Amino acid sequence: MNAPWKPAGASHREPFTAYVCDETTAEAIRPIAVELGWAPDKVHKGGLRNAVQSLSVSASPQILFVDLAESGDPLNDINALAEVCEPGTVVIASGQVNDVRLYRDLVASGIQDYLLKPLSPDMLRDSFAHAQAMLNAPKHVDPTAERPHCSVAIIGARGGVGASTVATSLAWLLAEKESRSTALLDLDIHFGTGALQLDIEPGRGLTDAIENPSRIDGLFIERAMVKASEKLCVLSAEAPINSPLMTDGAAFYQLQEEMRAAFECTVVDLPRGMLVQHPHLISDVQLAVVVTELTLAAARDTIRILSWLKSNAPQTQVFVVANKVHPGGIEIVRKDFEGSIERKIDVVVPFDQKLAATAAKLGKTLAEAGKTSKTTAPIVELSRRLAGAADASAEGAPEKAKKSGGSLLAKFDLKGLMSKRPAKTN
Repeated sequence: MNAPWKPAGASHREPFTAYVCDETTAEAIRPIAVELGWAPDKVHKGGLRNAVQSLSVSASPQILFVDLAESGDPLNDINALAEVCEPGTVVIASGQVNDVRLYRDLVASGIQDYLLKPLSPDMLRDSFAHAQAMLNAPKHVDPTAERPHCSVAIIGARGGVGASTVATSLAWLLAEKESRSTALLDLDIHFGTGALQLDIEPGRGLTDAIENPSRIDGLFIERAMVKASEKLCVLSAEAPINSPLMTDGAAFYQLQEEMRAAFECTVVDLPRGMLVQHPHLISDVQLAVVVTELTLAAARDTIRILSWLKSNAPQTQVFVVANKVHPGGIEIVRKDFEGSIERKIDVVVPFDQKLAATAAKLGKTLAEAGKTSKTTAPIVELSRRLAGAADASAEGAPEKAKKSGGSLLAKFDLKGLMSKRPAKTN
């Protein structure tokens, strides 16, 4: 709802409209509206339900006030309002429920402010002044001056290697440290942890996109993305596990296309099974980060994924991250692992149980919780390399990805690695 305002359409839209549930609220708003030069007859009865009905057949105002006092499910009702509001509408809601979580959920869904009844004149003046300031603020920078888009896919060689942890940390770093507007797309539809690690509700945007791919456009992205910070938005899901979501992958591809248009960076947490089911998802990705661990099974699967990327996405620059590396308890030493995959590991992230527990308790990414930690330093460096590689690629001088892939048996000396395991005793 709070999309970039388009001044060209301002002349066709009312500056202000309100839909309230009671006369007391109407009487509180009318004199303030007159002070601001707005017509007092734009304060209507009927609350949110009347707002949805009216705006479905008429243009949205620049500033919209809605009363949620009679709403049984405010969050769902606000989402219904979003379906009929035009981009650029600044929405202010009021209600009787004093709940911080509700306030956060409503703001995350796109409203500008939530005012608790009874309404005071000063409260209304401040909220309306903030809304006007938002409309009059400098708009988006000229697209010609924006940096090239950075598209990154994070792929776990196996379950449990920490690919989602790396994905959320990289998304946060690209947004906060590299100052790039960033979208995190978590494609683990049923068990994704992108929103969970950022301590936000996933919303229904991703499942709605899968069920109705025809709805996906710039406005859908604006409404469906959940804001984690000023520059980081997330599209994740916790779809019910009692029935599979049927899709040919077109929705995922369309989402990536729209995100490229709306953000400077896209980070896709891409489960490895998606490579098999929907190989087209990697076709336009500039950079891929394969997250693995120093184990026999992970080495085998890293080889297979690197080979797949070489055959199916030769344009993609690949980075290999060894995650959760225990100093003295690894199954395969780094040198043998690199010999098996026939390339160097780009980044080694040490295992830090204490930091991981702290991040989980705080609802923060590993990178944010351990800003000064040596554990996160490799991830910080990787984010810089990804941003630099994307810029270099756009300038026509991409850093060449190191060769990988080939026959599994030819490249992976299973017998040699197996021989280094301790013999079983009966």
